[in-house]
Amino acid sequence: MLLLDYVAANEIRLEEVADLVDGAAEVCRRAGVALVGGETAELPGIYAPGELDFAGTCVGVVARADVIDGSSVVPGDAVIGFPSAGVHANGFTLVRTVLETEDYDGDDLLAPTRLYLDTARALRGRAKAFAHVTGGGILGNLERVLPEGRSAQLDWQSWERPAVFEWLARHVDEDELRRVFNLGIGWCAIVAEPGPDDTVIGRIG
Repeated sequence: MLLLDYVAANEIRLEEVADLVDGAAEVCRRAGVALVGGETAELPGIYAPGELDFAGTCVGVVARADVIDGSSVVPGDAVIGFPSAGVHANGFTLVRTVLETEDYDGDDLLAPTRLYLDTARALRGRAKAFAHVTGGGILGNLERVLPEGRSAQLDWQSWERPAVFEWLARHVDEDELRRVFNLGIGWCAIVAEPGPDDTVIGRIG
C-alpha cells in the first residue's frame, strides 16, 4: 500500500537525497504503491564522511485467510523460478574480493534488483509459498518457507545464469556460489502444478 523512506549521512547533500527519493518514487509508481514520506538525518558522529544510508519500509494489508505461508506445501509440488537482473543486493563482500583479482564491466553486476510485485500478484490463488532470493541463495531462502520435514531438490541446470555468475565461477567454488548468490533466479514460487510458461527449477520432497 505505501512506502516510507529513510536517508542518513555524515552530511546531507540535497542533490543526492533528491536523486534517491526520485528513484524511490519511480519504483513506487510502477508498483502502484504510495510514497507517503520519510525521514532525513544528518549524523556525523555515526557515519564517516561520504557515507550514506538509504532504507525503506513498506506497509501492506492482507486478510488472514489469504496469507501465503507455505503451510500447504506437499511433496511433488513444483518450484518455479523467475530471473534476476544479475547479482542484485547480496554477495558484494565476496564480489569486492573477486574484483581485486579480475575486473568485470558487465551491466549485470550493478543492475537494480528486480521488483517481483506483479509476479506475486499474478500468482495469487496458485502459489503456496514465495521465496525472495537474498542472502543464503536459492535453497537457503526456500528452506525458510517450507513446512518441517519438507525439502527442495533443485535442477541447477534448468535455467541460464547471467554472465556475471560465469565470471564469479572462475574464482569461487560452486558450493559457495550457491550459498551466497541468486545465480540468476531472484524470486521463487511453489505451486501444485506449473503452467506451460513456468520455468520449473525443482520439486519439493
